[in-house]
Amino acid sequence: MNHRFPTNPPAQQYVHGKLSGASDGSSYDIVNPATGAVIGQAPDSTADDVSEAIGAARQAFDQTDWSVDVDLRLRVLRQLHQALLDNADQLRELTIAEVGAPAFLVAGPQFDTPVETLKWTIDLAESYAWETDLGIGVTMGIESRRTIRREAVGVVAAITPWNFPNQINLSKIGPALAAGNTVILKPAPDTPWLGAELGRLFAEFTDAPAGVFNVVTPRDNEVAALLTTDPRIDLVSFTGSTSTGRAIAAAAAPSLKKVFLELGGKSAAIVLDDADLASAVGTTAFSVCVHAGQGCALTTRLLVPRDRYDEAVEIAAATMSALGAHDPADGGTLCGPVISAVQRDRVANYLKVAESEGGRFAAGGKLAEQDGDLAGGFWIEPTVIAGLDNSARVAQEEIFGPVLTVIAHDGDDDAVRIANDSQYGLSGSVESGDLERAKSVARRIRTGTIGVNGGQWFAADAPFGGYKQSGLGREMGLAGFEEYLEIKTIAEPV
Repeated sequence: MNHRFPTNPPAQQYVHGKLSGASDGSSYDIVNPATGAVIGQAPDSTADDVSEAIGAARQAFDQTDWSVDVDLRLRVLRQLHQALLDNADQLRELTIAEVGAPAFLVAGPQFDTPVETLKWTIDLAESYAWETDLGIGVTMGIESRRTIRREAVGVVAAITPWNFPNQINLSKIGPALAAGNTVILKPAPDTPWLGAELGRLFAEFTDAPAGVFNVVTPRDNEVAALLTTDPRIDLVSFTGSTSTGRAIAAAAAPSLKKVFLELGGKSAAIVLDDADLASAVGTTAFSVCVHAGQGCALTTRLLVPRDRYDEAVEIAAATMSALGAHDPADGGTLCGPVISAVQRDRVANYLKVAESEGGRFAAGGKLAEQDGDLAGGFWIEPTVIAGLDNSARVAQEEIFGPVLTVIAHDGDDDAVRIANDSQYGLSGSVESGDLERAKSVARRIRTGTIGVNGGQWFAADAPFGGYKQSGLGREMGLAGFEEYLEIKTIAEPV
């Protein structure tokens, strides 16, 4: 396998059943974040291309049987699932090269798990109760039989980020298509190739009517924004930063589009005073290094008992220093590069902010040095910040790098207060020697997912999403499927 230069077909947009370049011939470079080398080009889709994709999706929804033919949808999605399996080796290779994802993650949430989740979604759609008999009701003396019917929303714009592109692409398009919607996928400009590959698989291996699924890859934000304002779009499903989520909600408001927003996080890992400190702290430090900390649900605030603060900082520092940042193609790598020079510089700026606020680096704190072709990549040392409280910017703002801020707490109530003192509410964890105590604390944390004593919430059937400014709605599970459905009540005389 060539983890440096993938052998996948060139990236193309997929509009109205056809693969092509941008209508004006323009393109932009795709860069391997581990090396900084150009590995391909993506079409820089124009406003006309995006408009054509919207029109194709609108036509397919309004003029074909896609929205009402469950059997057709299941057949097409099974064909897609099989195509993903048949092309898995190439797609894993591309994920390592384009995303900088560590190889061990590609066998899990970066590729294999999302493909399994698509199968779960197909099975859910096959058994789903599209209609429910509500029974006979009497209104103003009139008896009526009521039926609750669930129908597709319409045309969905799926706008996805670069950190876990396979997982997020499939967790949007799978439920949306299974529910009977038509879709325009707009992947992030840092990882357009994996999104384009989905278009290719649809084109080559499925019986989907033209326009049911489309992929556009504009680099320009103003072109991409057409997906949020065009009245032909019925729902915008977005995963990314909170600031962009706010802009999308505002852009969608004039036409009252439905929006699903899975946004940022600054999740807290709470270690109570009866927990196994070494295990709890080590696990959190380990997790923050995964994929260079580029996960919205990672617990990047570590809350520990004040009287054991220094010990906790030492454990976290030893863990993260030992892990380091390494070649994502190596099977033992946990922390690879960050996605781009822009992201590297953003993280580096936060490290300067931490110092200016009086923090100290117990580990890391600077760019990581690499040799050979990795010298051109985008590397940050896994970093532990100590000496700050929860008011610090690095404790309040999402950094999206391998950076852990350790904060002291003064007991359960104080830990809950600190954890909830955030604009975000996406995830978290609680560790205690007493399971019931841990669960009691977990119930008080205002967050969409939380692990207790090592419990893992990520699964195909488990809804994922956040409170507060971490978003609106849920992805995955039954709740995620139903984000793409409208509810209609039908009454008929008895």
